[in-house]
Amino acid sequence: MLKLAKCGYHSTHPDGLLIDRPNGSGRYVFVLFKSHAHVTVNGRTVTVSPDTWMMFRPDTPYRYRSADRSFVNDWLHFDGADVSELLSDLDLPLDEPVPAVHSGSLSRLVMELQRSTWLGGPLQERIIDSDLRGLLLKLGNLRRLRPGSERMARYFAQLSELRSRIYSTPQQRYTIDELAAEVNLSRSHFQHVYKELFGCPVSLDLIGSRLEFAKYLLENDTQSIGSVSLMCGYENDTHFMRQFKKFTGKTPSQYRKSCTGTQALPR
Repeated sequence: MLKLAKCGYHSTHPDGLLIDRPNGSGRYVFVLFKSHAHVTVNGRTVTVSPDTWMMFRPDTPYRYRSADRSFVNDWLHFDGADVSELLSDLDLPLDEPVPAVHSGSLSRLVMELQRSTWLGGPLQERIIDSDLRGLLLKLGNLRRLRPGSERMARYFAQLSELRSRIYSTPQQRYTIDELAAEVNLSRSHFQHVYKELFGCPVSLDLIGSRLEFAKYLLENDTQSIGSVSLMCGYENDTHFMRQFKKFTGKTPSQYRKSCTGTQALPR
């Protein structure tokens, strides 16, 4: 059975992040980078772009730090008796960066794993085992896929940079027309290519970047709800509160109360 030690979905660090494990983590670690980062593995440093993932072995010395001021990632630590065999069967690369095709779908799987840890219940361990296997199977499957055409592939780097900016600057009020113009695409074609590459509509990423930053502020700051709304790029509190509750199931105040006493986990 696969076991999840800890995980984080869309972990946001406005002032950057440094993780240093000179002796490894003791477990397998999966990281989906949503921002630029400098990663050192066994003494060799590479710079990874947004929408890149890495899987670290339990005993691999590694270190990564944000290349920009703001840093966002998904991550999880896991182990289990048959992990090595499963990773080998899937031919998943270890300790090296891999471009994340359909990264939005991978993020959703991490989000579901995080929810499973919160929900508990008598079947929790079996659900987490199933979800973890699903994530690894999806990584193996997506690695064998490529963007549907060379035309799609040529947009990947440019749109990954744009997506990273969306998540790094949630306070900005981007419009889809403005983003499409940046990459010289029509609005409809831009939306099609974006969803094809990342597995989710650009409109959801625009909302998600704001809400995840709002969560970070609510968890770590004492700013008023109105101030949080402004810092996340909303024009008024009412819109912010309605959208927050629609996507999280809680009002901002309820979310803040639910986080009282919790502590951030190391990545």
